[in-house]
Amino acid sequence: MLQAREFLLRLSLCRGLGRISKVRVWKRAQQLRCFDDLPRLVDGCQLSLRSQTALLNNWTSPELDRAVRVNQAQPHLTIDDPAYPASLREIFCPPLVLFYAGDLSLLKRPRLGIVGARDASAYGVGVLRGFLPEIVKHRLVVVSGLARGIDGLSHRVTLECGGMTIGVIGCGLDRCYPAENRQLQAAVASRGLVLSEYGRGEPPLAFHFPERNRIIAGLVQTLLVVEAKRRSGSLITANLALDENRNVCAVPGRIDTIRSLGCNELIAAGAKPILRAQDLIDEFS
Repeated sequence: MLQAREFLLRLSLCRGLGRISKVRVWKRAQQLRCFDDLPRLVDGCQLSLRSQTALLNNWTSPELDRAVRVNQAQPHLTIDDPAYPASLREIFCPPLVLFYAGDLSLLKRPRLGIVGARDASAYGVGVLRGFLPEIVKHRLVVVSGLARGIDGLSHRVTLECGGMTIGVIGCGLDRCYPAENRQLQAAVASRGLVLSEYGRGEPPLAFHFPERNRIIAGLVQTLLVVEAKRRSGSLITANLALDENRNVCAVPGRIDTIRSLGCNELIAAGAKPILRAQDLIDEFS
């Protein structure tokens, strides 16, 4: 008979239905405290016929059995575990399982998200190098996405300053994207924490990154955007953070620079402009 933790691992790895459908199945299972009668669970979940069929067909498949075996030994946290962060549990579509490498105690500390342009300018780099020593001094955990540019630099400078950082990635923990951040990802796992909702071997597919962004937005109390184009992953994360009632802040930039359009428009829409590190620290007072 499946218990809640095993059920959640199996459900999270089951292919053919989306994140929202999986959350619906989990809520039904939690309500009924039933984890081994799939037809009963599917009834009343408001799943599409396609999702119902995928779930019922794949639940006992050899492929899913193999995925569960491979990932059972990998350290993971389920939404039913006490250590699962409360701020993440309350979002619209929380990850049912988080695979991790590193120090889970960082999830108990105040967390600041930092996202921004992958092609960061000297201005963006200078802003981070100016802000982060003060952020580290105030023992805030820096959360970002281990991507190129501002994300990777946020982790790197935080570690250089002896600070605490969490990286959220869009592939399995045994993969790295971009490849150039392999050493950085290993350093974050060794000295901080790396999280992923994807099992071993999962590649960094394009749609994984918007899904990853909702985890960053859900984990943090405050999100800072440092350089962002008008249409960018950083703005997706900022909008997700706004949807979840997080504090959204942005570093203002030149009005004639494409990398500053996103930040300047966020500020015009009501985001707090950040002019110095203390402005961010005040968000946690």
